[in-house]
Amino acid sequence: MVNTNTDPNTDFTPYASITKQELHKIVIASCVGTLIEWYDFFVFGSMASTTASLFYKTGTPTGDIIAWLAANAVGFIFRPFGALVFGYIGDKVGRKYTFALTLVTMGVCTVLCGCLPTYDNIGPAAGVILIILRIIQGLAIGGEYGGAASYIAEHCPHKERGFWTSFLQSTATGGLILALAVILIFRVSLGEARWAQYGWRFPFLISIFMIAVSLYIRLKMKESPLFAEARLKGKVAKNPLVESFLRPYNLYGRKPFLLVGITAGAVFFYPMYMGLYYFRPYENNKATEAFRDEYSPAMLGFIVWMMIIFVTMAYGPIAAFLVELFPTSIRYTSMSLPYHIGNGIFGGLVPVLGVTVATATGNRYGGLFFPIVCAAITSIVCLVLVPETMGRDIENMEKAGANTLDKEEAESREALAAAPGHFVTSA
Repeated sequence: MVNTNTDPNTDFTPYASITKQELHKIVIASCVGTLIEWYDFFVFGSMASTTASLFYKTGTPTGDIIAWLAANAVGFIFRPFGALVFGYIGDKVGRKYTFALTLVTMGVCTVLCGCLPTYDNIGPAAGVILIILRIIQGLAIGGEYGGAASYIAEHCPHKERGFWTSFLQSTATGGLILALAVILIFRVSLGEARWAQYGWRFPFLISIFMIAVSLYIRLKMKESPLFAEARLKGKVAKNPLVESFLRPYNLYGRKPFLLVGITAGAVFFYPMYMGLYYFRPYENNKATEAFRDEYSPAMLGFIVWMMIIFVTMAYGPIAAFLVELFPTSIRYTSMSLPYHIGNGIFGGLVPVLGVTVATATGNRYGGLFFPIVCAAITSIVCLVLVPETMGRDIENMEKAGANTLDKEEAESREALAAAPGHFVTSA
């Protein structure tokens, strides 16, 4: 059964009628677009060693890189504002067109970065224009994640929500890997001289082809069934910002993995980075040197693997967790802002603060204290205040944090609670 309403905002397949094949297409289409947006976002920061001195002249190479990283951080800082702007639009107009808009916005800014004149051409204005483009990129990526996560979750069966939304969580890493791969291909194929002269522009410029393909895919998608049904029933929030953050019942809401991953990061990241330094291949980070006696590819690989495990424990369930905290009427806005405050502001400041603190103190590990303290505080908040959300029926949620379980999950918990020697905590 397919809805026959011709309004593009309410053209959807009813939730109960979504097939596995349709769900696969929805997840792939959402993840491809989000991966490309992350590519656009990360290619900027990954170009620091090449482009920093082309746009900023501070007097020293390290100063130029810090200035570039600061411009990079600006994009992260503006992510929460993008979450507010596009979250509002997504909860009022719909998921489909909102994250199509974020995709186009991000792509245009990335292409423009590849067209910019440098400091030698227009002076300090080059760096200023770059920051403006970075701000717009931050706004766009701030509006992408909440829409994509909501869109996937609002098509998923209750019991499979964590599994399907976890694919979206891999797109950030995929975008970073894609950015590094594209940069490496152009750098090696062009050679250092041509790369430094004009080749650095190509990773930005090719984004236009990626965006065109992804936009075509996204515009062929239908609206989220839960949002479309809410719209038809008149249950769309009048003001998603007010409903999300100024209504007491909307301020509260897969916890074990979140808690273990964050806590493990706070406890083990410092000794892990000490291990990375100890087992490094070169004394002065120059590939022309002989390997150090302590160099161990196996240990380096193991340490990085453990880091990835800790990160994925926390990052894997976060989309499902955030989706399950809020009802359809305010989900886009409500989940986008906290996600981008954490990943955007706190996460985005790590590179520039890390390099600055390590340079100022002479302690190569000094930059680790900021993310470690943040992780420690977060683990305490997670332990004390964060509810368990697995099993919530997001189709019928009316208020954020409402203890609305799907029937099967509710019966399962009741049976477990009645078993001798067992207890179940409230969701």
